[in-house]
Amino acid sequence: MDTVSESQHQQGEPPIQGHADIRNSHEHGAIAVQHFHTHSIPLDMEDIERDWDKPIAEAGIAAKASVIVRVGLLDLSAGTGSFRVREMMHRIAYPLGVHVRADVNLTDIEAACTDGKDRITEVIDLPSTGVNTERIWLLEHFADWFSVNLGEESMYHVQPEVSQGLMQHLDAKDASQVSADLSKQLREEKREERAASRPGQDAVLDALEEASRHSDPGDPRAHQLHVHEDDWSQSAMTQSLAARAADEQAREAEQETPQRRKPKLSDRKPPKEYAEHFDHLDGTSAAQRNGGHGITVRQAHHRLDMIEHRKPLYSPAFAGLASAIACASFVFLLGGGPYDMIGAFFGAGLGHWLRRRLFKHHLNQFFVTFVCVALAALVCTGTLRLIGLYDPIALQHDTAYIGAMLFVIPGFPLITSGLDMAKIDFPSGIQRLTYFLCIVLMATLAGWMVASVVHLNPTGFEPLGLNVWVNGALRFVFAFLGVWGFSIMFNSPQRMCLVAATIGAITDTLRLELVDHGVPAEAGAFIGALLAGLLATAWRSSVRKGWLAPHFGYPRICLTVPSIVIMVPGLYMYQAMFHLGSFDTLTALDWAFKAFMVIVCLPIGLAMARVITDKSWRYDI
Repeated sequence: MDTVSESQHQQGEPPIQGHADIRNSHEHGAIAVQHFHTHSIPLDMEDIERDWDKPIAEAGIAAKASVIVRVGLLDLSAGTGSFRVREMMHRIAYPLGVHVRADVNLTDIEAACTDGKDRITEVIDLPSTGVNTERIWLLEHFADWFSVNLGEESMYHVQPEVSQGLMQHLDAKDASQVSADLSKQLREEKREERAASRPGQDAVLDALEEASRHSDPGDPRAHQLHVHEDDWSQSAMTQSLAARAADEQAREAEQETPQRRKPKLSDRKPPKEYAEHFDHLDGTSAAQRNGGHGITVRQAHHRLDMIEHRKPLYSPAFAGLASAIACASFVFLLGGGPYDMIGAFFGAGLGHWLRRRLFKHHLNQFFVTFVCVALAALVCTGTLRLIGLYDPIALQHDTAYIGAMLFVIPGFPLITSGLDMAKIDFPSGIQRLTYFLCIVLMATLAGWMVASVVHLNPTGFEPLGLNVWVNGALRFVFAFLGVWGFSIMFNSPQRMCLVAATIGAITDTLRLELVDHGVPAEAGAFIGALLAGLLATAWRSSVRKGWLAPHFGYPRICLTVPSIVIMVPGLYMYQAMFHLGSFDTLTALDWAFKAFMVIVCLPIGLAMARVITDKSWRYDI
């Protein structure tokens, strides 16, 4: 079992060495299967063990599929959508000459893999679902590390050196800092090369500059990582970059082409015929044909073991603090005042802290949601009652407890459900949407029961009467803090949190200002989500073009979803449940349809941004 961020435990595919334990312990087989694979169909482990120390490109289909499907399962366990899981599996399968057909749902994958000669089907599932944005980010770097060392070009990042170094330091607690240090080292080496160069070396410097900015299938340094697995140093990087520059000049002279840059991944066309996918299976691996050494099945699974078993970046106490800050900021954006924010701060902080503690024991998440929301509402109400002993006006703030409940909003399943349906993947999209509705139902039911017991009447927040400019500035600040807090709960590294918070502060402030000027809330949500998607794409493009450092190349979904979670209409959904519990059905339906329209517009806005900026979303091919 592996505990990850947002406190929802994940169970990925167990390490391969664990499979051997299962095979050799037949008397405890039922217990082992129940612990590791609740509903999975196990593979023939002998096929994988036989190829354990072979280069993976030369291994059998079972060993190849074990890596492909495990990467997809880890991505799925991190909370991403099925379209991205399929893409990641294909990225791993392509350099192996394997074609994958996968059915991906909320908690399971059924994948059929073939290399043109053999075929295998693997079925595997998760006991639960959760969110871990650090894992999504690390899997992108794994895909680049895997691809480059098999003789192909990098797929997600322009400078594969960062991915290569990061995969050697997965034992570091702060992988983001490792990535930043590697990026800084690359820049320093380039400056040193310029300083040591002579005027007659301009051509070599140009080639070195270009080679360091673009991936190269003939990267000799990447392959040396697997000859000397732990010897990765600054001097080796300098030598490899110089070698790459010379190799690139030689290739250009042979090909007599004016183009120095490799085509971008987005420019690469898929094979015209199915059989062309296996053209390179001529008895030698891609790495061998490109002069490299490749990687073994053991090395690939070792990296995945380290990614799977990384501990959460933040303790339950710090995650509770982030939740408190996020929900207090959320309350201000909804129109609440200082007393409302204080109540939500303590309620959400204790609620999420308890949530993390309970999920550590792998308790049912619907039960945990109900208990933690009830605690958050009671703590918020109790805090306001204590303040009311000194200032009786605090006793009138009956709506604040709604803000204290908002830390349980499952924003990732909501947004990814819409994105999956935009890609015509309705089974996965409907499952994610159903999961979202179930969590919301449990949360709102718990809040309604607390309100009924302590006689609360959430009529809304009183206007604060702030100056327009002051209100706008405060909205920007609290939107930033709110998105930062939700990013912490999603287990994002600090740099990723700050980037997402900046995007969220811009888009949510714009949304609220538009609503104040008469734009419908639904249209404001659409515009905010659309702008968040465009800004995230612009950020990633800036990294790819070299305008920003390479370690800032975060996955779009890790930036967009946290930035628009704060736009989810939690207040509307709770009001619908409150009035439904009071049998005021007309008012309940009114709030429910308001919530529905905003919920629909958020993923549509993100999907529209992807259609505008991504060819793979623009065309159905």
